[in-house]
Amino acid sequence: MIAQMTKYSFILLNGQQKGLLEQLQELGLVDITRTAKQVDEASERLSSEVELLDGLIQGLKKIELPEDIEPEAFDGDIVRLTGGLLSRYTKDAADIAELRKKVEGLRVWGHFDPEILQKLSDAGVPVHFHSLSNKLFKADWAKEYALAVIGQDKNNTWFVVAGEDGLPGLLPTPEGDAAALEASLTTQEAHFKTVQRRVAGAKERLPELEALRREAYAKLDLYLAGQAAVPAAEDTIVTLVGYATTETDDAVTRALDASGVFYFKEAAVVEDNPPISLRNNWFVRQFEVLTDMYGRPAYDGFDPTPFISVFFLLFFAFCMGDCGYGLLLIGIGLLLRKVDSFKDMAPLVVLLGIGTTVIGFLFHTFFSMDISTWSIFAPVKWMFLPGKIAGYDGTMVLSIVVGIVHLCLAMCVKTYEETKNKGFAGALGTWGWTLLIVGGVIVGSLALTGVLDKDLTKWIVIVLGVVSALGIFVFNDPKRNKLANVGVGLWDTYNTATGLLGDVLSYLRLYALGLAGSMLGMAFNNIGSMVLGDGSNALLWVPFLLIVVIGHTLNIAMAILGAFVHPLRLNFLEFFKNSGYEARGRNFNPLSK
Repeated sequence: MIAQMTKYSFILLNGQQKGLLEQLQELGLVDITRTAKQVDEASERLSSEVELLDGLIQGLKKIELPEDIEPEAFDGDIVRLTGGLLSRYTKDAADIAELRKKVEGLRVWGHFDPEILQKLSDAGVPVHFHSLSNKLFKADWAKEYALAVIGQDKNNTWFVVAGEDGLPGLLPTPEGDAAALEASLTTQEAHFKTVQRRVAGAKERLPELEALRREAYAKLDLYLAGQAAVPAAEDTIVTLVGYATTETDDAVTRALDASGVFYFKEAAVVEDNPPISLRNNWFVRQFEVLTDMYGRPAYDGFDPTPFISVFFLLFFAFCMGDCGYGLLLIGIGLLLRKVDSFKDMAPLVVLLGIGTTVIGFLFHTFFSMDISTWSIFAPVKWMFLPGKIAGYDGTMVLSIVVGIVHLCLAMCVKTYEETKNKGFAGALGTWGWTLLIVGGVIVGSLALTGVLDKDLTKWIVIVLGVVSALGIFVFNDPKRNKLANVGVGLWDTYNTATGLLGDVLSYLRLYALGLAGSMLGMAFNNIGSMVLGDGSNALLWVPFLLIVVIGHTLNIAMAILGAFVHPLRLNFLEFFKNSGYEARGRNFNPLSK
C-alpha cells in the first residue's frame, strides 16, 4: 500500500541550510525535494567522482584472475593506484593477446630469416606464403612450382612457393621471428603476473572503494538538496520542502525540535506531488521491483503490487507449467542467495519456483512427463486438472477463466478508486460498466452452475441491464448534457465491446506458452527414448542423458523468458488499462548516508 506522507516546510536564514541538511542526512528519514541531475560545476565534479568510483569498482569486479595468483598488498591512495592498475591491466592484456595471435601465426612457419627473403625478392625470386584447407590443396602443384609444405594438420595445409605463382590461399608475408616473439611473450606474461598480483591486492580493498563511493554519493546528494533551497527576502532567508512517512513523525519532530529550526508540518496532499513509499508485507515486497519497472503510483492512486504479486506468480507458473522446472527454479534461487549481485532476487526466484511446482503438479507434468499415469500419485489423482472441461482443453479453459477474473478485479479496483477520488456521483459511468460486466459474469456463472434458475436469472439480467444503462448512457457525467452523455456512452460501448474481447483472448497466451514448453520437452524425451531403446545397452545411456539434459536446459531457458515477459504484459497492459492505473509518482528517496 502507499504510505501516508507528512510535508515539512523549512524557513532558514541563508547559510543555515547546510547544517540542517547534514542533520537530516544523519537522521535518514526525510526526502528533500531535489533534482537528481547536475546543476553546476560543483555538482558535476561530485557526480564525476561518483562515476569514477563506480567505474573502478565495476572494473575490479569484472576482472577474473587465475586461482594461483597471490594478492600483493600495497598502501597509498587506493583510487589513484586502482585507476593506474586497471589501465595497465587492460593495456597489457590486449598486448599479450595480440602477441599470442602473432606467435600462433608465425609458429607454423618455423624459423626463417627475413633478410634472406628480401634478397630473394630483390633477385626476382619472391617467396609467397599460402594456407589452404586439405580438400583444396593439391600435392601435384609441387611438379609445377617450387613448392614446399611447411605444416599440415587434419584441416589445413601451410606451404611456401618460390617465384611467381597464382595459387589460392595467399597470405601476407609474416613479420618477425617466432622464436623471438615467443621470448618476448614469455617476458610480458611474467610481467603481467606482477600486474595480476597487484590487481588481486586491489580487489581485497574493494570494501574501501565502496565506502568511498557511498561517501561521495552522500556528498552529492547533500549538495543537490542544498541547491533545492529557494531564496526569499532578497536572499536573506531560504525555504526547503521535505517529506517523511507519517509513521516516522515522532522521530522527525523530535530531531527538528532539538535542532531549533523553524518549520511547518502538515499532511501531504496530491497537489504537493509527494514521493511515494510502498509499505507491503514480505511476500508482496518481493514483487515491488516489477511495479518500479512500470512506475510508482500517484499519491491518490493505488499500489498495484499486491495484485501483481498474486497474478504474476500465477501467470508465470501457468507459462512454465512443469513441477520439475519449478523444483529447478527453487534450487537456482537458493544458489543465488550466495551470489552478492543476485541475492536480492533470490527470494523472488524461489517464490516463482514454488508457484511453478504447485501449478505444474496440478497440471500433472514433471519434465514434460504425465505423472497422472504413475501409480505413486494414484491417491492424489483427484487433485489433478482434468484434461477436458466442457469439451475443451482444461488448461485453455482455466486460462480464460483466470483472465476474466483478473479483468473483473481490475474493473472493481477502478470503480473503488474513482468513487474514492470523485465521489459516487462522479463514478456512476464506471459503476455502470462494472455492474454490467462483473455482475454479468457472476450471474452467468451462478446460472451455469445451477445456483440460479432461469426465471430469476432473467430478472436479475434485466435489472442489471437497466441500472447499468442508466449509469453508462445517462449519468456518466452528472454535470454534462444528457444527450452528450448518450453520445459518450455509445462511444465507450464501442471501445469496451471491441477492446474487452481482445483483452480476454490475450490470456490464451498462458495456455499457448505452457503447451509449447510441454510439447518441446516431450519431443526431447521422445528423441532420448528412441536413442536409448530398451535400456539394455549401458553405453546408450550417455547420449540419452546428453539429449535430455541439454534439451530440457534449452527448453527451461526459453520458457523462463516467455514466462517473464508475457505475464508482465498481462499485468502492465490488460490489468493496468482496465483498472485505470497511472504511474505518476516518484520514488521516496530520503536524504541519508
